Amino acid sequence: MTEHPDDVLQRFHGTPEQVADGLVGEPPRSWQSIVIEDYDPAWPERFAAASSTVKAVLGDLVIGIEHVGSTSVPGLAAKPVIDIDVLLPETTDESRYLPALEGIGYRLVLREPWWHGHRMLIASSEDVNLHIWPHDAPEPVRHRLFRDWLRTHPDDRELYAATKRRLARETIGRAGDYSLAKNEVVDQILARAFAA
Repeated sequence: MTEHPDDVLQRFHGTPEQVADGLVGEPPRSWQSIVIEDYDPAWPERFAAASSTVKAVLGDLVIGIEHVGSTSVPGLAAKPVIDIDVLLPETTDESRYLPALEGIGYRLVLREPWWHGHRMLIASSEDVNLHIWPHDAPEPVRHRLFRDWLRTHPDDRELYAATKRRLARETIGRAGDYSLAKNEVVDQILARAFAA
């Protein structure tokens, strides 16, 4: 069994109020409804293109960049939005990275200092989410563990896909509830990954 620090094992559960407090400007249109699609083999190529552009404009500031979320798991149904974790030395001084990312078409939509300094930007096309984290944040570690577990455990991959499809139907008209509704199954799957 791999040992993980407590801050990795203890997953943060945000509230709708915290998301609302962290919202910068108008919420993206893509947040109005949840659409789950079958896996698209083009998703890794979209990640590669987006991450290449981000690395080109941020240069040595980038400590790590990873394709995470459901689009990073072959065979997993997902919202057709590429989630990318970008690790920087720190996120507080937005002047070090925000103007460069805005210059290539990203818009800051969430500022969540209480969640390990998380910032989220979306592409103008709304098909890429950039999650900006300080290099020592535990959440990106969980993202990678979850992704890697689902890549190698088809039963949990299918459980997660079925749960997402069901929750997308159950939260019609309340798309903001979708992410929070996934917490129970995500925690169950992560518990198995941590125990392995």
